[in-house]
Amino acid sequence: MPLEFSSLETLRIHHPAWRLLRSDHAPLVASFLHRVFVAPNVRVMAAADLAEALEDELYALRLQLGEAAFPKPALDYLNDWAASEKGWLRKFYKSGTDEAQFDLTPATEKAIAWLAQLSERQFVGTESRLLTLFDLLKQMCEGSEVDPAKRLAELQRKRAEIDAEMARVQAGDMPVLDDTALKDRFQQFMQGARELLADFREVEHNFRQLDRRVREHIALWEGSKGALLEQIMGERDAIADSDQGKSFRAFWDFLLSSRRQEELTVLLDQVLALPAVAAMQPDGRMRRVHYDWLEAGEHTQRMVAALSQQLRRFLDDQAWLENRRIMDILHGIESKALALREHAPTGVVMEMPAAQAEIELVMERPLFTPALKPVIAGLALLAGDEDVDPSALFDQVVVDKARLLRHIRHALQGKAQVTLNELVASQPLQQGLAELVAYLQVGSEVFHVMVDENTEEQIRWHALNSGGVPVDRIARLPRVIFLR
Repeated sequence: MPLEFSSLETLRIHHPAWRLLRSDHAPLVASFLHRVFVAPNVRVMAAADLAEALEDELYALRLQLGEAAFPKPALDYLNDWAASEKGWLRKFYKSGTDEAQFDLTPATEKAIAWLAQLSERQFVGTESRLLTLFDLLKQMCEGSEVDPAKRLAELQRKRAEIDAEMARVQAGDMPVLDDTALKDRFQQFMQGARELLADFREVEHNFRQLDRRVREHIALWEGSKGALLEQIMGERDAIADSDQGKSFRAFWDFLLSSRRQEELTVLLDQVLALPAVAAMQPDGRMRRVHYDWLEAGEHTQRMVAALSQQLRRFLDDQAWLENRRIMDILHGIESKALALREHAPTGVVMEMPAAQAEIELVMERPLFTPALKPVIAGLALLAGDEDVDPSALFDQVVVDKARLLRHIRHALQGKAQVTLNELVASQPLQQGLAELVAYLQVGSEVFHVMVDENTEEQIRWHALNSGGVPVDRIARLPRVIFLR
């Protein structure tokens, strides 16, 4: 956007972030919303809980500034901040509840992040950012190179550098980063982690704006339903295939990998244990920032699924209204026909085309099929005394669901998620397909379950065929992930 006078004047008047910075209550709004939403990475909060927290904040401020400071109740301030002329909070109602919910808007989070950068920093790192920019340029140049000879030359150069570094390490020459370089890189990591969490709210905002445009389009649509659905699905696909949608999908696929999460956990533990990093006294939530990313991404995915369900109900309501209109027209025709039954109109009422013969070929007619008559034998049932083994009644396949639940809980004690394939690998299936279906049933009832449609897994077990010969069975299904 060009920084011209007219553009900046429009932003100053209409943009919620600029309005927040100009507000007389900006210190209260920014400090309170940062403490409640941004710092603990809270995505949604009920109105009663948020009002109670703000009431405590206002009480403490009145003790310092006097009773005249901030005279209104907390809920009035929250509703004022969520009004359309300010737009600092988003007020909405979840499906199935009548209690209001609040969430930050992307503009408010941008304003809070900008205010956080105004404070004087004791250490400003530049080396790590320069190296990051240099690496990005190299990745773009190498990734867009189509000449095989140049790519091979670059790979050989990297291999020579790796061989030289390995030789230096074997000789005892192991250069390590000093404290300044560690602080520089960790500071950049913290900034990027916070910016990534802030980006999720903007992604959610974009999806909500799309859903709002679709609803407005449906309300004003006068064409056929097929053309409407085609246009709506086209807009959904356009969002998913956009640069933002592809980037978010790639990030989500990367973060869903349990191996990547374990690797991030190990790396964060090693970095936070370094003396130079510990001296910076980083935020305690930085140790589990990748789980905050996963929680924020899952909240975005749930929000998109909820929007899809609401859109489906909206379309169902439109179809119901159309069917009701058709029934009203039919009832009107019936009532008018009954009113004219005793006084038939004169003249031509309706014209029908001339009668014509319906041609039916002989071979198209089916042959006669006699009906089957059941034969009922009039036999009397006699009580017998034959000795029958009743054990066959109890020889049934019963899956111990409690054992499966214990297995899943034991696997989730050491890590945040586990796949169905890992569960079966550690404890093979004993009752075949019935036990596999029981895993899916009890897991979805007790735990949070996510399904990665883009990754297919094979689950194997041993079974006996009808002849009693052992065989291997294979089930192919999308990756199922149980979350703690």
